[in-house]
Amino acid sequence: MSTTSASTRFRKAAGAIWEAQHAHPFVRGIGDGSLDPARFGCWLRQDYLYLVDYGRLFGAAVMRAPDLDTMTRFADLLRMLLVTEMGLHRSYVAGFGITEADLLAETKAPTNQAYTDFLLRTATTGDYAELLGAMLPCIWGYSELGLRLAKQELPADERYRTWIEMYASEDYAQLSVWAQRLLDDACAGLPEAALRRVEEAFITSSRWELAFWEMAWKQEKWSV
Repeated sequence: MSTTSASTRFRKAAGAIWEAQHAHPFVRGIGDGSLDPARFGCWLRQDYLYLVDYGRLFGAAVMRAPDLDTMTRFADLLRMLLVTEMGLHRSYVAGFGITEADLLAETKAPTNQAYTDFLLRTATTGDYAELLGAMLPCIWGYSELGLRLAKQELPADERYRTWIEMYASEDYAQLSVWAQRLLDDACAGLPEAALRRVEEAFITSSRWELAFWEMAWKQEKWSV
């Protein structure tokens, strides 16, 4: 019997997708400070809309969580996201000339709409482990990106340096590890068919994470 954890298995299965994220010009542009601020502004506006639905995913996790401690942690994360993180987001975007009114007037780009639809559909129709599988690539992926970018010389542009330091922080790394362990616990003892469903959710979210960078790089919009 394999002793490989579920999170390790899923990360390996999605390895090429995650490496493509690290190599994406948008991510590399953050790392060396060369990214066009207009492209990053697109990401910021779309990320704000994404976070609203990601908060709904935390709400679904509160309902699905198997114990009080996990319910409480997800409830705390939901409040932190909606009250603290989104407040910081509104302050941060000002450095790119984006106002709160701009954020509220923004429409989801096609990729953002499709990704959040997938997340909410999985939270509604999938089981608890599938929900966690769909949720994890965002949390874990940003931690991995931040930590890898922080190993190189940080960009001179304070706006990008702040972004890297946020996702490379110890607090964020601990959140990532907690989420990985939560998924491992939820997958313990599941039959192979169920594990494959969770793996597919993880891989699909990983693909959407890569597509999200490409969306912002191209400043994607609806054609009509």
